[in-house]
Amino acid sequence: MMREPLLDRESDPQQPSFPPLLTRYLYSGHFLARWGARMWEFLVGLYMISIWPDSLLLAAVYGVVESGSIFLLGPTIGEWVDKLSYVKVLQLWLITQNFSFVVAGATVFGMLAYPDLKSTNSGLFIVLIIVTNVSGAMGMLSTLAGTILIEREWVVVMSEGQLPALLTQMNSVIRRIDLICKLFAPVVSGFIISFVSLRVSAMTLAVLNTTCVWLEYWFFMSVYKGIPALVERNLRRTSRPSPVDLLESSLIQNGDPGSAESSQKQNLREKISKVPFIGAWKVYLEQEVVLPGVSLALLYFTVLSFGSLMTATLEWEGVPAFVIGIARSISATIGIAATLVYPVLQSRISTLRTGLWSVWSQWIFLFLCVGSIWVQNGLVAAYMLMAGVATSRLGLWMFDLAVIQQMQDEVPESDRCVVGGVQNSLQSFLDLMAYVMGIFISKPQDFWKLMLLSFLAVTISVILYTLHVYRVRKHLIHFEKIALLGSLLMRPSSDAGRS
Repeated sequence: MMREPLLDRESDPQQPSFPPLLTRYLYSGHFLARWGARMWEFLVGLYMISIWPDSLLLAAVYGVVESGSIFLLGPTIGEWVDKLSYVKVLQLWLITQNFSFVVAGATVFGMLAYPDLKSTNSGLFIVLIIVTNVSGAMGMLSTLAGTILIEREWVVVMSEGQLPALLTQMNSVIRRIDLICKLFAPVVSGFIISFVSLRVSAMTLAVLNTTCVWLEYWFFMSVYKGIPALVERNLRRTSRPSPVDLLESSLIQNGDPGSAESSQKQNLREKISKVPFIGAWKVYLEQEVVLPGVSLALLYFTVLSFGSLMTATLEWEGVPAFVIGIARSISATIGIAATLVYPVLQSRISTLRTGLWSVWSQWIFLFLCVGSIWVQNGLVAAYMLMAGVATSRLGLWMFDLAVIQQMQDEVPESDRCVVGGVQNSLQSFLDLMAYVMGIFISKPQDFWKLMLLSFLAVTISVILYTLHVYRVRKHLIHFEKIALLGSLLMRPSSDAGRS
């Protein structure tokens, strides 16, 4: 969808026509929502390795439950966000997310308070593990709904009618807020664990989510009521059929009612089209940006991030919790730098080429992680691993922004939420496969095998996106410009030889 700039605006090209205060409200609500999610994301690996030491099994099982839930329900959530009103999505998202993290924090607190529960009352221990896994998964599912609503819908609607640079700026700020939460939540959590206790961190998580939900809702409702474009879009989107409904209608119209065989095929098509999972995936696969989406999703098939498996492994290697928190924060700082570099690079070499340079830079920095496999000293290898992961975030987050903006620009309005749901579902499926690897390769000393498989996934991602760029642009490198530059560099020496 093309965004026509306002012709009478001569101010800052990134300054919106609506009150700047509403933008700050949007960012503030997003910050509070992301803080709780990022805090849980960091803590869950530490909780699981503390509840069951010397094994990655509980951390891997939680990852399977969370990622599997998003994989199976992601497309449905995308359709749900597309069908329901903005206000209803806000209410369900915020209440479910915060309540789920409160329950998860309470159950973890109970298991940490009674460390012998696994041997003294195994039945209750299993129940608490199940409740923790289900609550955490529900929290992340509701977070997905909020991500689709804010990042894939509201930001695009708010930037329509503005200069194109506004969308790039808002995408960068939204991602920067997420990474700031990723920066400070682990630091705060790590210091609470190291200098107070692990139990207090669980209690803090529960209290924080209980108190923040009301403020988050007020921020987002202020934005919704203050921007007429959101109200108008909400009325229009709730009155139109969803992409899957349109798909169902087209399948029914293609049938031939004159024959029994066609009627049976029609009924079969109708039943298939009514399955949200199938219909949403068909909508996704018809998009022009499907290859960049798959390329981005492949980056989730990895343990080379500060997720629960790598965090648990670092803890096993003897790296203190506050050091892991600081390392993760450095990683997030580099990611924040990526959100500052991206708008500059995108404005000069286009969104498509920014993605190309970004994904290749990530691949190069990850060689440091691969090299750590052959280092004999465990702590040195751990620090090399953390350094490689941290530096690769520059390319990762610029690539993430590039792919998201391509989807915002090229996916039709009617398909945007569904495509966003399927994209997150695909990402979660590959994330799930990474945790499945962790279940089968659960010994921390075998973590190097997971690292190699992760690097292979990044390599495939680089190849796929490079092929997409070549398909769109018909070339990758301007050889004629390189030849021209070479001739200009050679000319002075030639002239000097003649003189």
